[in-house]
Amino acid sequence: MKEKSSRRGSRGFGLIALALLLALLAANYFGVNPFRPAAEAKEPERPSLLVSIQDMSQYHAAVGNFDVIIDAQENGISWLPDFVSGERTLFLAKGTVNAYVDLGGLTGENYQLSEDGKKASIRLPAAQLDKPNLNVKDSYIYDQRRGVGKAISDAFSTPDQSKFFEMAETRIASAAEESELRDRATENTKAMITGMLKPSGVEAVFVE
Repeated sequence: MKEKSSRRGSRGFGLIALALLLALLAANYFGVNPFRPAAEAKEPERPSLLVSIQDMSQYHAAVGNFDVIIDAQENGISWLPDFVSGERTLFLAKGTVNAYVDLGGLTGENYQLSEDGKKASIRLPAAQLDKPNLNVKDSYIYDQRRGVGKAISDAFSTPDQSKFFEMAETRIASAAEESELRDRATENTKAMITGMLKPSGVEAVFVE
């Protein structure tokens, strides 16, 4: 009697083990592995083309060359005429201003790739201007008229041109703001991105 019970128990355990084995084989067939650790949540990857554009960071797209004339006048001593103590200086200043577009700040909100991957809608940041770079070597005083007293006093001292360079920097910055330098930088940036995406078969569409 005990032998029959033992046989039935062994047979039951065997059936359970067989059922488990078949279940594991079926799970593996359908790509399910119960012993595989749960996959960690990953952040969505940025499109590789967007990453390539961002890696360019500040794209210096245009350079403006500027020449300005500084007309500086000093009246000198109020109770003396200008031909005695006055001074007038004409200073020719030359410099450049770089215009750039900060592509490093381009986010997914400003870059949308179509479902078929053939068009990229891009909203570019506004072009910015760097501080003027004065060409000290080629900037100079080309005309200076001084009163007699002023000429005598300056003969014993070295002329200070720093004030002229400060005035020139302000004038060149204003000239750059009034020029089409920003627009040119934007157009050059669009042309660069269009050429960069073209080999990948992606058409760049720029939106405001």
